Amino acid sequence: MMSLAVLSCSDLPIDEDNLLITSHSDCYVGSFELVGIDHRSVLNTVTVDTVAQEIRGEVFYGTDLTRVWPQFSLAVDCKLSPKITDWEDFSDLDHPKQYTVISGNRQVSKVYTIYLTIQKRN
Repeated sequence: MMSLAVLSCSDLPIDEDNLLITSHSDCYVGSFELVGIDHRSVLNTVTVDTVAQEIRGEVFYGTDLTRVWPQFSLAVDCKLSPKITDWEDFSDLDHPKQYTVISGNRQVSKVYTIYLTIQKRN
């Protein structure tokens, strides 16, 4: 005899953003990209340190950082806060931006700080 369990989306746990809450506890940034209004990378180099929870990048000389779009690759089922819904201003290099990564089970959160420098002029 075979039984069939049917679950609707309303039977699964969801968070305040209507995202599925899972059992995944991993919480990290796998990679980071920063693109300009032409949708090309503005980063010359970038490193993601998951232990220090820091992202360090060097942007190309002459980059307009007042209108860029950060892109994160996160661990499975993680979400980011604040949400990225529009172009961001990264031009104040003295005040690095911070984003919080929240695990799929919503039990772990880690704040990542993004430090940017500008490539030296040749």
